[in-house]
Amino acid sequence: MCRKKRKISRRSFIGEASCAALGSTAFLSSALNLGMINTAAARPHIIGNPNDYKSMVCILLAGGADTHNVLVPTETSEYQDYLNTRSSLALDINANPPELLDLNYNNAGQTFAVHAGMPDVKTMFDNGDLAFIANIGTLIEPIADANDYFNGGNQLPLGLYSHSDQIMQWQTSVPQSRSAVGVGGRMADLLYDMNTLDNISMNISLDGRNRFQAGNTIVEYAINNTTSAQNIGFDGFPSWWSDQGFLSAVKDSAIGSMVEDNYANIFHETFGDLSRQNIQSNAIFETALANVTPLSTTFSPTRLSQDLKKIAEVMSVRSHLGANRQIFFTTFGGWDHHDNVLGNQAVMLPMLNDALNEFNDAMAELGIHDDVITFTISDFARTLTSNGNGSDHAWGGNQMIMGGPITGNTIYGEYPSLALNGPLNLSDRGRILPKVSVDEFYADIALWFGVSPNDLDYILPNLCNFYSTSGCPVDPPSGYTPLGMF
Repeated sequence: MCRKKRKISRRSFIGEASCAALGSTAFLSSALNLGMINTAAARPHIIGNPNDYKSMVCILLAGGADTHNVLVPTETSEYQDYLNTRSSLALDINANPPELLDLNYNNAGQTFAVHAGMPDVKTMFDNGDLAFIANIGTLIEPIADANDYFNGGNQLPLGLYSHSDQIMQWQTSVPQSRSAVGVGGRMADLLYDMNTLDNISMNISLDGRNRFQAGNTIVEYAINNTTSAQNIGFDGFPSWWSDQGFLSAVKDSAIGSMVEDNYANIFHETFGDLSRQNIQSNAIFETALANVTPLSTTFSPTRLSQDLKKIAEVMSVRSHLGANRQIFFTTFGGWDHHDNVLGNQAVMLPMLNDALNEFNDAMAELGIHDDVITFTISDFARTLTSNGNGSDHAWGGNQMIMGGPITGNTIYGEYPSLALNGPLNLSDRGRILPKVSVDEFYADIALWFGVSPNDLDYILPNLCNFYSTSGCPVDPPSGYTPLGMF
């Protein structure tokens, strides 16, 4: 058998070099954080106009958000099931002041409300700028109901109810293995050449390294919400040092000499290439951020709001970054509410509400409201029943998607019965079997973003288990179709 010589990739270099603890200094951390993106082998299968602008923003609600109190059924019998099962965790539909806000939505008699801490989410939903995806979760293949689940024979996600596994699987959409490559990364692998500057990644993170944006060839470019034209890139010397300008010039010259050298060792050479491109990228980003015009939209001081403000600012200078496609990622953590669910939600859901509303307003201000989508993901939902004052790890839950491109004022999927004897309940704690897969959700997004149906099997390896695409070898079970969010 003829074997090709092993050629080390830049991604392999990053992984191996990280294991060797090369990233311990600020310099190496900055360089490895960008990675190399100009070796991506994009496929020439793009749908839509490659020169238009589209962007997505993924917000990870880390910890497993109890979304059964975010979207609540209000039809009489369904709300009674909710009350009976949730007990001390239930929100009172008749409370004064209100604990629930009715949505302008009626699907064959099914009605819903949102948590009272999310008045702007209600307004955006009613106005068609926001939608919910009901009972979504990580799945390898369809599972009909609880009986099907307990009869066995179905493939189940690894580490079900485990934070580390489920938070990874929501980002990779490969629940049967512990993958290092994410959905946003695979999209960028295919579409990176839609952008005109190779030195700036399509994927920009406000939360450092993450699985969602990691591709086979694409690595995210990490910033934070205080990044500006004055503080991007390698750290300079503090202004209170004497001759700090001279010292900075010496530093820059030393780094430049190092990365311009020719190295015999492949690791040294690749690191030099990586560092050189990082310097070039920082320079481009610095120039771009210098062109940011302050937004008139006021953002709250919370970290999530400030992250979304920075994302809006980066979008505003997209032409300076050569970006026709951008994928952003940030995390809003602290949702592992084993205790004090109601008290924690009363604080955190208004923060999420405000951030989403502010960002929606900023998109309209920038004139790109119809070009940007924002969506939430989380490790898993929580048990319907209380553990005394909180809820524990479960499975299927509800997520949101927002933006001009979506068909809003809609609840996609089928909201489940919350009765403990319901057909999708898997335990006396109220763990709900999801019916919408993460794959179906991401497939709609990928197609809107410009991924060809021919390439959905690369983006989402399990999608063919749910509905047929161009690359599916066999037809999946009947009854599964695209969600149709766009």
